[in-house]
Amino acid sequence: MLTQSQLMGLEQTHLMEVEDQLLECRTAVAFRQMQEAASKVGLDLQCASGWCSFDSQLSTFNGKVMGKQPLVDEEGRPLNPANLNDNELLRAILAWSSLPGTSRRHWGCDFNFYDANAISRDNLKLEPLEYRGRGPNGKLNRWLDEHMTEYGFFRPYTKNLGGVQPEPWHLSFAPVALPALAAFDERALAEHLKQSKLALKSHILERLPELLRRYFYQVTPAPAATLRNR
Repeated sequence: MLTQSQLMGLEQTHLMEVEDQLLECRTAVAFRQMQEAASKVGLDLQCASGWCSFDSQLSTFNGKVMGKQPLVDEEGRPLNPANLNDNELLRAILAWSSLPGTSRRHWGCDFNFYDANAISRDNLKLEPLEYRGRGPNGKLNRWLDEHMTEYGFFRPYTKNLGGVQPEPWHLSFAPVALPALAAFDERALAEHLKQSKLALKSHILERLPELLRRYFYQVTPAPAATLRNR
């Protein structure tokens, strides 16, 4: 069971290295097994981005609020934060980026993947077209559709449920992710956010329960097979 500090991205004692990324230890083992199986059919499954810290997520979030990082709407069209009110700005950011302390990648059991045989990490944009049809990650994406549950993985963002936009590149290791979500302490998060340098802090704290329901708890359920097979 992960601690609250680990759940919020404040420590990394639960992690191990996988190439140049960090994953939770059980997740790393399952990832290696799935990676080896994919390699037998000519696919090079790699982790584009694994664990991220609270501070890293805070930098991303604040950068979007302040216009220092790209901000797009739900269709991927560029937005100017200066033209948005606080509610509109939060909606645009949280559709694609987690509130600091709530990123599933804090847990180390969630990561973004790609096929290194078809595209380099430098050229990867994490856009839906890269994972469809003849896109560079399309073949790997289809292989994962058939096999990922055998290794305990599922996609938490398969369709628009009114919060986070679909992310075909995002995989989650159910045996760790499900207990992590159940154990998350909203009060501990609120206390930590109060002490942080979070942009829009007062507005976020006022709406925190609602934001968590929409952008944190509202995910595609893991198939039962992801737990049976581990």
